[in-house]
Amino acid sequence: MSGVAPTTPPELLGSRNSRLLGRLRPSGVLTAVLSTVIVFGVISYVIVNAPGWPRVQQSFFSADVFFESLPDLLQALVVNIELFLMAEALILVFALVLAVMRSLPGSVFFPIRLMAVAYIDIFRALPSVLVIFLFGFGIPGLRLKGVTNDAFVWALVALVMLWSAYVAEVFRAGIEGVHPSQEAAARSLGLSRTQSLRYVILPQAVRRVIPPLLNDFIGLQKDTALVSFVGVVEVFRQMQQDAGGSFNFTPYVAGAAIFLAMTIPMARFVDWLVARDRKRQLATIAR
Repeated sequence: MSGVAPTTPPELLGSRNSRLLGRLRPSGVLTAVLSTVIVFGVISYVIVNAPGWPRVQQSFFSADVFFESLPDLLQALVVNIELFLMAEALILVFALVLAVMRSLPGSVFFPIRLMAVAYIDIFRALPSVLVIFLFGFGIPGLRLKGVTNDAFVWALVALVMLWSAYVAEVFRAGIEGVHPSQEAAARSLGLSRTQSLRYVILPQAVRRVIPPLLNDFIGLQKDTALVSFVGVVEVFRQMQQDAGGSFNFTPYVAGAAIFLAMTIPMARFVDWLVARDRKRQLATIAR
């Protein structure tokens, strides 16, 4: 009817909004705080009163060893950050190429699709440590002229090849999630298949997959610690050295705290992006 303002269907937003409002009620907040305090209080009481707690505290939670090892760990963290940033940039490009190769239609492109599928299946199936070992020790062991033996370089190559397989599947899901009518509309306007892919499909696909991409990069950030197995001195290798020098396991706790400080903000940022996209989709449906 004219003159009546459109309203949001209650089945779309009503139940979710009511649950959110319920969580914000003072009684609900108080209950959540009390239950959290009780649960963690009980856990802390059990741990602190365990017979072996004094020894565990001395071995894993020594304040002196923690602050003594922290500067060395932070200095080694620079290697992890460099490795992560370089790998992330290369993975985005290589994975997008793989996703496009796998999404090419037509029988003439079957060999290209087959190569992309084989690559993705192989590197998703292999353990990360094994691939890093093969590249970190195998390639330098060949003693090829003009080929570097730098462990950092081959660790970077291994991470790029591993995570490109995972990220390619994320990109492919985004490409296939774009409705075929988008390509049909682009072709009707005179764009070629390549132009449609570049200007219409890929921008929408990339925007859809940003949250899962960030989740994969959280995993990549943690996997940078695996390069220590081929001799790269980063946070994990520095933990081992400090723990061996102090005969104490507290450097491992300090390293874990560093990774938590890096990973948790990224995880919350992903949650925020997912919530924002969900709100935008609901608003679009409501209109």
